[in-house]
Amino acid sequence: MPPAMIARVRESLPLQQRQRITFDSTDLAIVLSHFDLGVIESITDLPRGSRRSAKVGIVAERGKFLLKQRTAHRARPERIAFSHRVQALLAAADFPLPKLIATHANGRLYVQHRDHAFELFEFVPGQHYARSPAEAHAAGGILARFHAITRNFSFDSSLIVPSGDFHDAPGVRVGLCSIGSTLSSHDSFTGNEAELATLIQMLLETFEKAAEAVNALGFNSFVQRLVHSDWHPGNLLFRDQNVVAVLDYDSVRRSRTMTDVATGILHFSIITGDDPATWPDHLDEELFHAFLAGYEANGRLSQEERRCLPHLMAEALIAECVPPITETGSVGRWSGFRVLQMVRRKLNWLQSHGQRLISMNRAP
Repeated sequence: MPPAMIARVRESLPLQQRQRITFDSTDLAIVLSHFDLGVIESITDLPRGSRRSAKVGIVAERGKFLLKQRTAHRARPERIAFSHRVQALLAAADFPLPKLIATHANGRLYVQHRDHAFELFEFVPGQHYARSPAEAHAAGGILARFHAITRNFSFDSSLIVPSGDFHDAPGVRVGLCSIGSTLSSHDSFTGNEAELATLIQMLLETFEKAAEAVNALGFNSFVQRLVHSDWHPGNLLFRDQNVVAVLDYDSVRRSRTMTDVATGILHFSIITGDDPATWPDHLDEELFHAFLAGYEANGRLSQEERRCLPHLMAEALIAECVPPITETGSVGRWSGFRVLQMVRRKLNWLQSHGQRLISMNRAP
């Protein structure tokens, strides 16, 4: 790339972006040189999603785009090939997802540079989840459509397909134990060591009981298909209360579709706030039913799958907070101890109300 263009890319980055180590401006310019975008007008840092996956928005002569750097463990060529095969299947069925942009020289859908992989997507305008029942219904419906389309995915020997999920996962148990044994002196837990031990024991027991209940309902006999594995509001864009784009296919894997339904309904109905200590115990039941009705309008659940749902939600709630707490002692800006206390309260509510929720408003 000509030095003048590298300089323009550097100048277009805000000061805080140039100081970050996630996107080196020279590397960024080299990556963008593989695409035919015309004159680049601006590049804006998009500090959302995984902190290990840098993203920038690009305004160029030929349109608006999003450039994403894959996290290291998802940058292997075989992992990318699988993800792109899935996206091609979805695109052929008119599923709402951003278009991957090919390089101008060889038509590849990613650029490998300095042991990193970069993908360029078209920019899809849309709004974030506004917590309306219509949006929750649409989110459930489009998840069922994802499962229906990918049911036809060909698992041929040329692809390495990831598998596994949070259900009955040994890693969750190990993570919980490590919080109690190695992080009790972390600032997040100082002064709460005694309660932490009790809290960890309760979470372990709840995870075990939920996993046993799911297994007893025949989870291992459910058919394995492709799942999105990261179905939350941050990965969906809406317009007029309809889903206009589903994002992020890095976590797609083979598993049971109920893991997607459980995490989806949890994320689209959970009530949050500024401080986990103030989050209510209950879920938003209207959003819960809207999401479930949307899914069942397009993909019927068996009685056993429905009965699994509250138990899988409990497992997911525990599993999702363990990795960040074991790594940093916190979840984002929130104290790990406060998050675990919140999880305990919500688990108690799920245990008391979960079966009532799934017995109501079954889709016709």
